[in-house]
Amino acid sequence: MTANEGCAVIGLGNMGIEVATRLAAAGPVTGFDLSAERRALAASRGLAVAASLEQATTGATTAVLSLPTPAASRATATALAALLPRGGLVIETSTVTPADVATMHAACTAAGIGFVDAAIQSGVEIMARGGSVLLIGGAPDDIARARPWLDALSPLQSVMGAAGAGSAAKVINNAVAHAVYVVLAEALAMARANGIATADFVAMMKGPDAGLVRPLTHRIAERVAQRNFAPGMPLDAARKDSVLALEVAQRDGIPLFAIQGAHTAYELACAHGLGREDYAVLATLWDKWIDRP
Repeated sequence: MTANEGCAVIGLGNMGIEVATRLAAAGPVTGFDLSAERRALAASRGLAVAASLEQATTGATTAVLSLPTPAASRATATALAALLPRGGLVIETSTVTPADVATMHAACTAAGIGFVDAAIQSGVEIMARGGSVLLIGGAPDDIARARPWLDALSPLQSVMGAAGAGSAAKVINNAVAHAVYVVLAEALAMARANGIATADFVAMMKGPDAGLVRPLTHRIAERVAQRNFAPGMPLDAARKDSVLALEVAQRDGIPLFAIQGAHTAYELACAHGLGREDYAVLATLWDKWIDRP
């Protein structure tokens, strides 16, 4: 970008206003939100604001979206395709699905406008201090053109693939976070029922060989990545440990949802004759179910 290439930030919610603030330090930015209250708040922070989408994009070559719903993103991207100049760029930072990105990308491409999804892997406070990780998807040329604005948001960037990959990564990350929280809530209830303090439970789970860490850093990052299922901890042993956890929860009257559901996969894998391989082999069930080698 150059000094006369403006950027419109569409959506000035809690995240959008921080996005606009960081971008305004790098170049001319105009913000827009349907809410007059949010526009007033942005103006009080020294941001330039517009009363309409059309006004916000006047003189802008780039638009950054930070919107509350996929429907709002799709509608806005379609409108921007008619407002931005050919050769312009849309950067989507909202949480949307790859299918939403495909719709937006198609509308922009038809109008000669580039499109990058740059999902934000953090909360508002981390974005405000420039510590967010951006999960990016798009064509290399589009990403290169977006880079000055992306750099203004955060130096922590991971290019995940083509358009839609960044949004997919964010959805997957959130799915893990929300599912793991249920597992942790169940495990904490079991810990407290057995006299283990919350602080001690947290300290245990943060350890490098803990149940929260090692499945990712060893089972996925090493064994699954290398397709190495030579016996380490056999699947049969992991199933046995899972049975013991269910017995403890049942004894203590603790309802289980995520842990109980996860146990089913171990039963299925053992039924497939995988019991003597390392329990990382569990991941291959999904290869069979989605018919991939």
